[in-house]
Amino acid sequence: MTTLQKDYRAKHRYARITQRKARLIADLIRGRSANEAFELLEFAPQRAAAFYVKVLKSAVANAAQDESVDLNRLVVVDARADDGPMLNNRLRWRAGPQGRAMPFAKKTSHLTVAVAVAEEAPAEKPKAKSKAKPKAKVVEEPAEEPAEEPAEEPAEEPAEEPAEEPAEEDAASDSTDDTSGESAEDPPSSEEKES
Repeated sequence: MTTLQKDYRAKHRYARITQRKARLIADLIRGRSANEAFELLEFAPQRAAAFYVKVLKSAVANAAQDESVDLNRLVVVDARADDGPMLNNRLRWRAGPQGRAMPFAKKTSHLTVAVAVAEEAPAEKPKAKSKAKPKAKVVEEPAEEPAEEPAEEPAEEPAEEPAEEPAEEDAASDSTDDTSGESAEDPPSSEEKES
């Protein structure tokens, strides 16, 4: 983050250019360092660039009057194009079709540039967001617990089932033997006695 000291200004009043055209260049150099602004203005094709080069040079020269200013650290803090009066304070007229008169305005503008020395301030430590950390922990814990429990249960179930199957097979073989006629030797069950 940068803090700014006193600014040094220069103006070109009654510049023979419309404020709308001049504002395109003012927006181009605003907030840039003075050296970068000079480079941009040198290659800008707009006519307003020539006006702003002169105003910026004047603002830098005003800053150079102060011996404590480092000219390489100057920043364009303000660049404006304000409305000026029409040339000769009136509309002009030119001939139009069918005997009419067509008005036209020769507009002027007031160009202003301010430069100041940018100083580096100590950067503040960013504050840690306390909300982000608990959300991450809450999401991780439930995901781990269900993954462990199902892994143990399927391992136990297959071990119990094979032990029960041979007993069922023995009972099935006994019932087949009963139907073959050998069951007559066996004593009758309690249910058969009652009937």
